[in-house]
Amino acid sequence: MNLTLESLLILDMIDRKGSFAAAAVALDRVPSALTYSVRKLEDDLDVLLFDRRGHRAQLTPAGLQLLQEGRHLLLAANDLEQRVKRTATGRETELHIVLNSLIPFDKMLPIIAAFDREQSGTRLRFTPGVLTGAWEKLIEGRANLVIGVTLDGPEVVRTSGRFQMQELGAVDWVFVVAPQHPLAGVEEPLSAELVRSHRAIAVGDNSQSLPTLTMGLLSGQETLTVATVADKLQAQLAGLGCGHLPRIWAEPYLASGALVEKQTLAAKPNDNFMVAWPKAEQGKSLKWFIQHLAQPHVRQSLIGPVPMRGPA
Repeated sequence: MNLTLESLLILDMIDRKGSFAAAAVALDRVPSALTYSVRKLEDDLDVLLFDRRGHRAQLTPAGLQLLQEGRHLLLAANDLEQRVKRTATGRETELHIVLNSLIPFDKMLPIIAAFDREQSGTRLRFTPGVLTGAWEKLIEGRANLVIGVTLDGPEVVRTSGRFQMQELGAVDWVFVVAPQHPLAGVEEPLSAELVRSHRAIAVGDNSQSLPTLTMGLLSGQETLTVATVADKLQAQLAGLGCGHLPRIWAEPYLASGALVEKQTLAAKPNDNFMVAWPKAEQGKSLKWFIQHLAQPHVRQSLIGPVPMRGPA
């Protein structure tokens, strides 16, 4: 092959610096070496790459096309080199983390900042997960870590022995309605029959291939299904339905009177949340997250109070 990464690097530097001499200094070469490399490439390709009539080295249309496409190859080669180096040092190229919508993403920002200080070079990718959907990518091998799952996951989680878990913390759930909701003034505790007669706001399981689950719903109850806990909160603030919310989300609105807590006879959702990851192939970046999330103050920050949002 006549085209090499070295020749592309030379073309790139000449174009950036504007002359063969300046490019030679940047590459720690003598100008004659760069001139020879470019002329050889022109002869091999049988095209003229530079118009040398002016003071500045100007690419011809053919040279410009070669450089534009060649820069993609240079970037890909550099990315490959960095990934190989990270693999050799035990660092993952990318860490895919599934975050339960129970946890606002802004609570992850201090953790990401702490991870950045490690200068690991590992890219982070976050996707949302709800109920079985929080497990799905991990089970299918498309995620490295899930933050905020319950033990009520798919059977494969409990029987395969492929996954490890550590406690994130207990989440206290509270049944709430807006002050204008019909249940707000009803005597407590609310019976299951009474709750069933009113629409519930539910966060939908976002699993694509596994059987989906529901949490805190009564059989036959009309539901309004939304995508996240934040959406559920807004719908209940608007009086569009009733349901359980994590107390960490509801507390500011209970204090302000925007929501009313009601005692019920119906069972509350599971309150044990975990961090989960596959046992096999734990790289250094995944181990860092596991160790960091094991710290009590970090766990508490994730499941602690959520600042008031939206109308109150």
